[in-house]
Amino acid sequence: MKTVSATIATLFASSKGCNAFVPSQNTRSTMSRAIYSTDVALEEETTAEVPPLPSMSQAMPFMQRPAALTGDLAGDVGFDPLGFAKSEAELMNYREAEVKHSRLAMLAAAGWPVSEILDKKLASVFGLSPAVDSSDRVPSLLNGGLEKISPIYWALVLGVGAVVELNGMQNSNKEGYVPGDYKFDPLGLYPKDADGQKKMQLAEIKHGRLSMIAITAFAVQEAVTKIGVVEETPFFFYPITQWGELLGEYANSGYILH
Repeated sequence: MKTVSATIATLFASSKGCNAFVPSQNTRSTMSRAIYSTDVALEEETTAEVPPLPSMSQAMPFMQRPAALTGDLAGDVGFDPLGFAKSEAELMNYREAEVKHSRLAMLAAAGWPVSEILDKKLASVFGLSPAVDSSDRVPSLLNGGLEKISPIYWALVLGVGAVVELNGMQNSNKEGYVPGDYKFDPLGLYPKDADGQKKMQLAEIKHGRLSMIAITAFAVQEAVTKIGVVEETPFFFYPITQWGELLGEYANSGYILH
């Protein structure tokens, strides 16, 4: 009998010990409330961090913001008055083209006046005929003179363009691809953090858009005035020590009344 009583007592004590590891109903309720409160707090925090998109375009406040322009891309201020980008895929294609044209325009906006300053000097050094005309205007569709450029140069341009296009097509299928990001950063100037990258992308697209306007203005200005950009605005391209001579030339040419 003593053995049976001891066995029953042991089993009873074991069952009470096992129950000690099982949370009570009150404990379950407290944990559920805590988890629910945490989920609600996280949901509210996530919602608060994402500001709502404006219904009107920032660039043109009298027009509705295009649905495809979500503000994710650098420089996106809702400017698409003709409605070219109707989907995200179309928007990415247009941004890819815009970045390419921007980079070419920045190179051209710098190279155009430099070629007008140095072309004749370099041509005389190498015994070649200059590409600029008698008015120091560079060859262009409006100015003419493109036939003076060597076919080797055009072949090189097409080759480089084909390589860039193939690289872009391969990278565009990768997850997280940013239009125009060809992983070309030999000087390591591209920031590592997301905010710095966004600022760099914004600076590039702003300078690119300005350069596209500038290079168009260069071509139209030279076609209308028949004068090179450098000669038209020499104060931007010649040292201050030559300004006195330039003012004298302007006075003699009728630009300045005297």
